[in-house]
Amino acid sequence: MTILRIITSPRGIESQSIQLGNAIVERIQIEKPESVLKIRNLSIHPFPHLDGIHLTSFFTAQENRTPEQEASIVHSETAIEELFEADTIVIDVPMYNFGIPSTLKSWIDHIARAGKTFRYTTNGAEGLVKNKKVYLAIATGGVYSEGIMKDFDFTESYLKSVLGFLGVTDITVFRVEGAAIPELKNLALPKALKLVKEFVTP
Repeated sequence: MTILRIITSPRGIESQSIQLGNAIVERIQIEKPESVLKIRNLSIHPFPHLDGIHLTSFFTAQENRTPEQEASIVHSETAIEELFEADTIVIDVPMYNFGIPSTLKSWIDHIARAGKTFRYTTNGAEGLVKNKKVYLAIATGGVYSEGIMKDFDFTESYLKSVLGFLGVTDITVFRVEGAAIPELKNLALPKALKLVKEFVTP
């Protein structure tokens, strides 16, 4: 089994999303020690934001691409190959301004390609990324899974929507919540790690 780990926080070991992601990977490896881990650290090696050359290369047949287009499509081709090779995907997601980091959005823009990871049919769009298990390791300063701030959470909802569009629907979410709230911050990470430890992977 192959685990694809997507890291997005630039804070290294201080990052609570990274610590949560570490715990999820360790939990999977305990139950499936034969697993092979592939790490894609977008904070160190970010994918470029899409520009005109990228978009043109996506819609140009390989035999017709210019050298510039061939060079620009490398990130997308690599990311999609890693996606299809993985059985399990762990994505670390610190919330930035109610949404996901721009580095993660760029990665998504490179993997969401018509004819590659989804296609349009007479019955609507069909995701082509099948039989994947995804874990989201979300870290937020406030509490967004419930209560008055729930409507401001565009991390979980967006990722579930876009991954679901690509065909990935088996998604489990773990959260470090309240990391910036004085009465919650000391227990936020331990509480999340405890839930991961108790979780039985499928």
